[in-house]
Amino acid sequence: MPSLFDSLDLGAINSANRILMAPLTRGRATRDAVPTPIMADYYRQRSSAGLIISEATGISREGLGWPNAPGLWSDAQVDGWKPVTAAVHEAGGKIVAQLWHMGRLVHPDLGGGQPISSSATTAPDFAHTYEGKKPYVQARAASEADITRIVRDYATAARNAIRAGFDGVQIHGANGYLVDQFLRDGANHRTDRYGGSIDNRLNFVTEVIEAIGGAIGIERTGIRFSPNVHSQGVEDSDPQALFTALARRLEELKVPWIELREPGDNTTFGSTPTAPVSPAMRPHYSGKIVVNSDYDGPSGQARLDEGIADGIAFGRAFLANPDLVERIRRQASLNQPDSSTFYGGGAEGYVDYPALPESKAA
Repeated sequence: MPSLFDSLDLGAINSANRILMAPLTRGRATRDAVPTPIMADYYRQRSSAGLIISEATGISREGLGWPNAPGLWSDAQVDGWKPVTAAVHEAGGKIVAQLWHMGRLVHPDLGGGQPISSSATTAPDFAHTYEGKKPYVQARAASEADITRIVRDYATAARNAIRAGFDGVQIHGANGYLVDQFLRDGANHRTDRYGGSIDNRLNFVTEVIEAIGGAIGIERTGIRFSPNVHSQGVEDSDPQALFTALARRLEELKVPWIELREPGDNTTFGSTPTAPVSPAMRPHYSGKIVVNSDYDGPSGQARLDEGIADGIAFGRAFLANPDLVERIRRQASLNQPDSSTFYGGGAEGYVDYPALPESKAA
């Protein structure tokens, strides 16, 4: 069986090991969603990961509803990302951009208008804004013209990612954001070709994948899902059937790798999960499956040994341990992250966590 330290081919991207850095929103960009210089330091420090999946990155102003999160729709944003990707590559790492449209989770204060979703629904709880938390507002249902435009925005952002020096992209299809809002029947109440049956609910994500694959090559395209959790008000009545059908569609589209946020019973994800879906997806999908949720070195290796997962994505462990790969190799103790600095601030709790002595991460 493969080790966490063996290489892994993810389409056109060769990962030096099977320890991936999961996407982690950190809120260190400008209000115009332009990456800042300190972000290059942050990602460079973590470049020993086999592959870094960037923090979620907006494809448009309409789709970005998190304060100080970065984007990839403008030339200034592309230029801001270039030092980040260069720093990772100079340190021997690989990095993909996670492309994000938040759908109904965009507050008008950030998105500039009424949010858009698969259906006219309102998310539960509260949105993060520059003035603090505010109630979500009802989204309008996307028209077919809106869908065409949004799919085009994904393709443009993917091309911008390659211009910015990324090795590829990951589509954010998880956690109750726009792709998830189309996939799952808890949020998708449409009666046209984008709603109703499972096959219809797969049409939006299919069009996004095809557009990005046409723009930069399907071999540089991955996607993330959270199939077994109720996330931000989005759930499905039959996740096993939905994601098994999705696995077959991904196989047809030749998507080379997927990441599944698939927590077990003891999860930090904040939601009670249903049964894992990866075992049902595996027989129908020959690409690489990366799983993510509260793993450490031994438990991650155990998942590889089961023969379903090909790699493990680590999230919070990478926040406080820039040299996580080496710590897992040495079976060393881990720094504990400061949750008060997760989603904004400066260097503290961002680039000041210590590495092990003589570790390559600095």
